[in-house]
Amino acid sequence: MDNWDEVRTAYQVARLGTVSGAAEVLGVHHATVIRHIDALEARLGVKLFQRHARGYTPTEAGQDLLRVAQATEDQFNQLVGRLKGQGDEVAGELVVTSLASLGPLLVPAMAEFQQAHPAVIVRFLTGTRLFRLEYGEAHVAIRAGSAPEQPDNVVQPFLLMDMGLYASRAYIDRFGMPDCADGFAGHRFVGPDDADSRAPYAQWLKANVAREQVMFRSSDGFSQLEAVKAGAGIGFVSVWEAARHGDLVQVKAPMPEWQARLWLVTHVDLHRTTKVQAFLKFIKERARTWTV
Repeated sequence: MDNWDEVRTAYQVARLGTVSGAAEVLGVHHATVIRHIDALEARLGVKLFQRHARGYTPTEAGQDLLRVAQATEDQFNQLVGRLKGQGDEVAGELVVTSLASLGPLLVPAMAEFQQAHPAVIVRFLTGTRLFRLEYGEAHVAIRAGSAPEQPDNVVQPFLLMDMGLYASRAYIDRFGMPDCADGFAGHRFVGPDDADSRAPYAQWLKANVAREQVMFRSSDGFSQLEAVKAGAGIGFVSVWEAARHGDLVQVKAPMPEWQARLWLVTHVDLHRTTKVQAFLKFIKERARTWTV
């Protein structure tokens, strides 16, 4: 192939489905995207896309190109991630990924690490998507639940977070203090939208509270916390987070089976690099001072 720019353009159009989306990602004019697609189709002698009012849909040939281009990009990202992690200096990008709800705990520590190493650019990536360490998408992942089992990852225990049941004072004023012994009759709960969530406290909620009592449901912990604070119902909140919000009342004290286990995860190719080791040592030392 003479022009990889055209292949890269076609890949972004196939991935995003629109010329405008591909142009934004690539930083080019939409006319350039169209020109690249037309030129590539002419060179290959096949139609890669079906054009329609909503955008571009890959043909069978376009799907083949998408799979090859995806593999190529993944390999390139893996190479870039490894190169970024090399060197003896604590400098350049440090990419950390975790649940957004851990931000109030992690961000101050990362800012302190950056103050100690001013040449570091911190990128803190959150969300439900599992960032792939094997492709260099992050240097360090902080993950919750059972120990991650992806191959070629180095997994270290990080924290055990105590979780309790809390409600806002406004909720208590409105519905009264719950009587845990009667199964929380007449009370409303905040919980995960996924009734089969594997989080230990979510499993307890499923087993002990009727699903119809979970009146406010969300797919992320941050929104669930906000719902508890707003008086939407009783919900699980980590002890350290509840301590930050004086309006929350503990309804039921933490139980061992509710604990959330956190792990530090790195890829074996980057684990021993100076930058990653410096951050791991720092964050583990800071964690010893946290009351979680």
